[in-house]
Amino acid sequence: MTEAPDPEVVELATKIFDLARQGQTEALVAYVDAGVPAGLTNDRGDSLVMLAAYHGHAEAVRALLARGAAADQINDRGQTPLAGAVFKGETEVIKALLEGGADPGAGTPSAVDTARMFGKTELLELFGAH
Repeated sequence: MTEAPDPEVVELATKIFDLARQGQTEALVAYVDAGVPAGLTNDRGDSLVMLAAYHGHAEAVRALLARGAAADQINDRGQTPLAGAVFKGETEVIKALLEGGADPGAGTPSAVDTARMFGKTELLELFGAH
């Protein structure tokens, strides 16, 4: 039998995930700099980078990557932050993730697959896929 999570820990984690979603970079990095893992994931496997990327916050993505977060951390659905950014059409986030070493071929569907699905030829060229 597993112990129920501490409600205060759950509340803090929820707040940190919300900071990533909202692009509150300064507050988010203050928590990471204070010891919150840059690769923290929620109950769906979404990392802080995934949430910041999906919601269009390139500055937060860059700050998290600079603090050791993985650019290609796959969530429970097999998605990467880069594929999410392609799906949402977040050009600045796509650039930030690529600069941070994201692999356009990682995940299912990958960023390349997602770009093909939506006919984003400029992204296919950027990814070196044809």
